[in-house]
Amino acid sequence: MASLKGVQFTDADQLAVNTIRTLAADVVAKGMAPVAHVLFSKFLNFNPKDSKWFNRDRFILSNGHACALQYILLHLAGYKLSMDDLKNFRQIDSLTPGHPENDHTDGIEVTTGPLGQGISNAVGLAIAQAHMGATFNKDGYNLFTNKTYAFLGDGCLQEGVSSEASSLAGHLQLGNLIAIYDDNKITIDGNTDVSFTEDVEARYRAYGWEVLHVTSGDSDLTAIAGAIAEARDNNSKPTLIVLRTTIGYGSLKEGGHDVHGSPLKADDIKQLKTRFGFDPEKTFVVPEEVYDIYHKAGDAGAKKEAEWKKTLEEYKGKYPKEHSEIVRRFEGRLPEGWEKALPTFKPGDAAVASRKLSENVLNAVAPIIPELVGGSADLTGSNLTRWKGAVDFQPPSSGLGDYSGRYFRFGVREHGMTAIVNGIAAYGGLIPFGATFLNFVSYAAGAVRLSALSNLRVLNIATHDSIGLGEDGPTHQPVETAAWLRATPNMMFWRPADGNETSAAYAIALTSPKTPSTLALSRQNLPQLEGSSIEKASKGGYVLEEAKDADITLISTGSEVPIVVDAAKQLREKGLKVRVSSIPCFEVFNQQSKEYRLSVLPHGAPIMSVEAYSTFGWHEYAHETFGLRAWGASGPYLKVYEKFEITPNGIASRAEKVVSFYKQRGDKIYSPVDKAIDFDTAIASKH
Repeated sequence: MASLKGVQFTDADQLAVNTIRTLAADVVAKGMAPVAHVLFSKFLNFNPKDSKWFNRDRFILSNGHACALQYILLHLAGYKLSMDDLKNFRQIDSLTPGHPENDHTDGIEVTTGPLGQGISNAVGLAIAQAHMGATFNKDGYNLFTNKTYAFLGDGCLQEGVSSEASSLAGHLQLGNLIAIYDDNKITIDGNTDVSFTEDVEARYRAYGWEVLHVTSGDSDLTAIAGAIAEARDNNSKPTLIVLRTTIGYGSLKEGGHDVHGSPLKADDIKQLKTRFGFDPEKTFVVPEEVYDIYHKAGDAGAKKEAEWKKTLEEYKGKYPKEHSEIVRRFEGRLPEGWEKALPTFKPGDAAVASRKLSENVLNAVAPIIPELVGGSADLTGSNLTRWKGAVDFQPPSSGLGDYSGRYFRFGVREHGMTAIVNGIAAYGGLIPFGATFLNFVSYAAGAVRLSALSNLRVLNIATHDSIGLGEDGPTHQPVETAAWLRATPNMMFWRPADGNETSAAYAIALTSPKTPSTLALSRQNLPQLEGSSIEKASKGGYVLEEAKDADITLISTGSEVPIVVDAAKQLREKGLKVRVSSIPCFEVFNQQSKEYRLSVLPHGAPIMSVEAYSTFGWHEYAHETFGLRAWGASGPYLKVYEKFEITPNGIASRAEKVVSFYKQRGDKIYSPVDKAIDFDTAIASKH
């Protein structure tokens, strides 16, 4: 049993627990008040006056439906969350939305709600701390020492993403990670006996975790503190504390599934308050001695931050180079002149697969941008994501690498990988990427969505991006994936057509601190295009080949662009005037001025899009679309393109039909991008 020196409980602590319970009833009833109080008042290192202090402990509420509890704790501790904010729970534009959102509410580390994501983010946060500590800590100067604490429930443990992330956490021996499992045996459908009877403890021991127990989680503050202290002091493996609790403790419906997510009725709230010694007629009451406990904890955190800053200043004198690097990362600045390392290409250079072009970029920038970290979901040799000289992030005892390593072996865990990468990004000071085949980014869709919602700079490197992967067939050929990624708000989906466009994709991805990116990269070789450049492609779309008084504009992305260029040559030989534009990223192109977008996709001639994907979404930019309305096919990749007629001949024949059709109509042709309701005037969330 770990020492509880300095941890004492008084009647004021029980009052604090009961205060949290009654406030939760006024907001919406939940459990975990005792462990929440013990953690925040006795263990967690935080400073409400500086919620972004770098070495603060991270607290994650994976069971985000219990966010009322977290908001109460943040309010009591003195974060920028008032009592009026608690009263405004789940109302429009409030600071207390229905699930926690980072970048929205002070003190929230990650956006949670979809179950399993939070605990997986917590694994990423723990990885980030281990890496930063191994990189910068020196004897006598331990700058990065924080712990990550996560609350989770039965639902989190049932979601597959948590299993993926927890398995990797055990392998990595993340002793800085403590998960507290609210074992209340309840989900929305009822008692977990109906669907969840596995031995959770045995599973986590098999993952390589330490498992501890608190049998009286509703009341035994000393046992709770003892378990947290033991977990905190175990630096050799992550810890799961199994906390037996009763949902809705103190209410008339305690222990029932109908308390899950539903507010208590007025008479139940009154009896609960009476039971815990509060005036049943008063709401949102916090005794001053409760505020005192939490403000004391915050003051202790402020003192620890002051000591940390003093250590950092002393570190500066002894390790000026490392100190300068830490400060640069804190400030979010990339190394001066890093972009000069981006590879550039000219026509006539060798044709190269864009996955290989991506590898060239990583080899060029990884030595210059040391905060760039990442890895692959067991596809390193296919994704080409491991740069020369990379060291694997592994527990030192494994002999496979160490915690200062920047390359991650995520294993076959696409969803867990992406959720972990979100946690790494949320920690700060690191720019992470994960890699898999584009088709299997769909396995990670839940975490990808949260990358965008959370404004996190993460990179999804997604190779084998089309029917061009050939023989693996329709199970591996993504035809619909681009559509949902392009439809995701605040997600940059890049599909570069050559080397300059690939460098541009990285340039924008790495300099967009609030936006994730997905880079869709080819397996097959792509020629270097006449007219491409990093500068042009950085606008998301540009004119590749111009023609005055054009009969048609052809637009495309990725590996289809050179095919379109060849089709344009055929059409010119038949006397047609053809413009060609490349649109590697819709999201970035949409951010350009209307004047610029109209210069790329102008009035006066029909616009036809070509892509070896579903045509969904292309009508925003084209009058006519040519693509796939079926799954792919297995065979040599050129044969697959021929099957679907995405060839110079197939494109040219359709372009001729388009030109003829619009000339016969005789109407004036307006660009699809010229709209009454434009991208920049549409109603959007302002998070």
